[in-house]
Amino acid sequence: MIRPRRSMLYVPGDKPRALEKARTLPVDGLILDLEDAVAPENKAVARETVAAALNGGGYGERECLLRLSDPTSEVDLALADALPLDGIVLPKVETPETVRLAAARTRHPIWCMIETPLGVLNAGAIAGAFRVGGLIAGTNDLAKALHARHVPDRAPLLPSLGMILLAARAHDVAALDGVHLDLDDAAGFEASCRQGVDMGFDGKTLVHPSTIEPANRLFAPPPEEVAAARRIVAGWAEARAQGLGVARIDGRMVEQLHVDEAERLIALADAIAARASA
Repeated sequence: MIRPRRSMLYVPGDKPRALEKARTLPVDGLILDLEDAVAPENKAVARETVAAALNGGGYGERECLLRLSDPTSEVDLALADALPLDGIVLPKVETPETVRLAAARTRHPIWCMIETPLGVLNAGAIAGAFRVGGLIAGTNDLAKALHARHVPDRAPLLPSLGMILLAARAHDVAALDGVHLDLDDAAGFEASCRQGVDMGFDGKTLVHPSTIEPANRLFAPPPEEVAAARRIVAGWAEARAQGLGVARIDGRMVEQLHVDEAERLIALADAIAARASA
């Protein structure tokens, strides 16, 4: 089953009002944060606040993930296993051994943040570890570790983003693009989203509700592409009924691989429409 993950919003775990507002946001998923967004002295309060919010319910179809304060935190892992979550997020994963240790202590799917050079180099092994549900590009920490400059086209990060995406696709797990921190740069955010879509990412991680609408819009299949996909599926069915292994549809030669992608696109569009009407 395809699950829309166009927009995945980080929410500070120690902010009750933000957790309350998240129940009303048109976002595909929430990453309730015990790591970077929470000061060290507020970690205990954040755990209590997140637990109260999740146990209170009201998040509907939104995918709820909990980012641990540390990938090996026994306290956070125990908390997560007692909560109604869709998964946990491990920060700064660098080896599959980190995943194996967490998998032995949780029942939830595991999402791994790839945000160091070693994590990028081991992304394939990490994505293939037991219970991994997705990879998240931690672009800011990665840029810092690479001594890379933040430039509009993200050129210094593209090799790493490509490796993260390849690892995710090789092991059939989700892949989320990194955040865009300049909230006054709407054009830059949209350009980053378009780049992520072109590369093949499933969605964008976000730090502010104002970016939900453009992420949802840009990571959703355009209506004209969905219509073309439906023509491909219908035309292919006619071709197969005639015993043909290829078909000409909309002036293009179509094979099974094109049909597979068309069906994926249609399933995603249908899932988004179902969520909008829920």
